[in-house]
Amino acid sequence: MSQLINIRNKKASFNYLFLEKLTAGIMLTGTEIKSIRLGKASLVDSYCHFVNNELFVTGLHISEYKWGSFYNHDPKRIRKLLLNRKELNKLERNTKESGFAIIATRLFLNERGLAKLEIALARGKREYDKREDIKQKDAKREMDRQKRFDQ
Repeated sequence: MSQLINIRNKKASFNYLFLEKLTAGIMLTGTEIKSIRLGKASLVDSYCHFVNNELFVTGLHISEYKWGSFYNHDPKRIRKLLLNRKELNKLERNTKESGFAIIATRLFLNERGLAKLEIALARGKREYDKREDIKQKDAKREMDRQKRFDQ
């Protein structure tokens, strides 16, 4: 494997509080995996939902493969996630409670070259939680700046 693919959803950690993370496989077509290997994917606004006791990801954008002819895929199509039944039942039970969502946080290739999606059971943050995160980030940045200046 010549290149590591690690595509993150940075906005998700700002908007959601992650309670539990899982790694799921994704059902892809040939041109989709080729585009992912080139790093042409985006997780912005992607989320997961249940249809007939199966988990699907919506909003995952995988760009069309440059050299794919009429076999090319739809960039915004809904893709099935692969988890075992026990994990699916647990997620479905938790999402029926109000305020919980399943968010895609990271898309990566494992050591065997298979595309995996890290998903998180999440609760939306309130406005004051977001402000608190910004304050902590600014304070940490200021402390790091001071350390560099003192050395």
